[in-house]
Amino acid sequence: MTKIGILGYGNLARGVESAIRQNPDMELVAVFTRRDPASVSIATDGAVCDSVGNIAKYKDRIDVLIICGGSATDLPKQTPLYASMFNCIDSFDTHANIPEHFASVNEASLKASTVSLISCGWDPGMFSLNRLYANCILPDGKDYTFWGKGVSQGHSDAIRRIPGVRNGKQYTIPVEAALDKVRSGSNPELSVREKHTRECFVVAEEGADRKLIEKTIKEMPNYFADYDTTVHFISEEEFARDHSRMNHGGFVFRTGTTGLNGEHKHVIEYSLKLDSNPEFTGSVLVAYARAVDRFAKKHDYGCKTVFDVAPAMLSPLSASEMRAHLL
Repeated sequence: MTKIGILGYGNLARGVESAIRQNPDMELVAVFTRRDPASVSIATDGAVCDSVGNIAKYKDRIDVLIICGGSATDLPKQTPLYASMFNCIDSFDTHANIPEHFASVNEASLKASTVSLISCGWDPGMFSLNRLYANCILPDGKDYTFWGKGVSQGHSDAIRRIPGVRNGKQYTIPVEAALDKVRSGSNPELSVREKHTRECFVVAEEGADRKLIEKTIKEMPNYFADYDTTVHFISEEEFARDHSRMNHGGFVFRTGTTGLNGEHKHVIEYSLKLDSNPEFTGSVLVAYARAVDRFAKKHDYGCKTVFDVAPAMLSPLSASEMRAHLL
């Protein structure tokens, strides 16, 4: 039985909690919150909700800590900190900063003899694996990744952290013309701006400077600066009525050629259509938490990514069961 702790209790953490309930070899021990624990009602009988200030007391009771913070400001600090105490996993998704984040977490894990796994979800995560497989199979080719249409948790979190923003949600929208060009196998050259648009719905605080909020969003590096971004200011009522769902998805393509003269074209397409982004991401985190625990039992310490995990390490099935039913 792998004993799990969850840090945070927002949408992603609740997705992790629901995923644990579907895995009989996992047990939720505790949820840690920055809020008053008495104000947080968790869904798992037998698990406790405690203050993050008490987390060190659980060091010998938790096999893997799943850290459910935001990539903009939480995870760069939280994951190295808690990797010094626990085997842990996060869903850090700021692609440009992954090498820096990996180095920081790896240093903490090696020093503490723990295992950590970063950037685990569907992108980065499942999409990353499919990019890797497709690159190996079609070395003469090009990669394309499209996200949406759907809600990006990371981008929405970044909006909500802007001063003067009460609530916010961001939708990533693939440009259909770009998708059609890729599917044709013509290997188009597409800029970031040509592939996606971003649409933001913001509830501003009373008296907040809306022009400054819009400017801050549109100029935010790694999130919005490279895209055509539209910002809508709406009421709390409109937000609750029209933007409560957490759907998302996307596509990974690899187009390439084979043959002595490159005469045969191929298109690899992997897609996800997710009714709940946080619940799916939570399910990926729980599967990889099993692998983190297995690395720890082998004393294979340090920071990992999805590239370092053999598929069999994700499954509760035995090797013979996997060969019989999944191969």
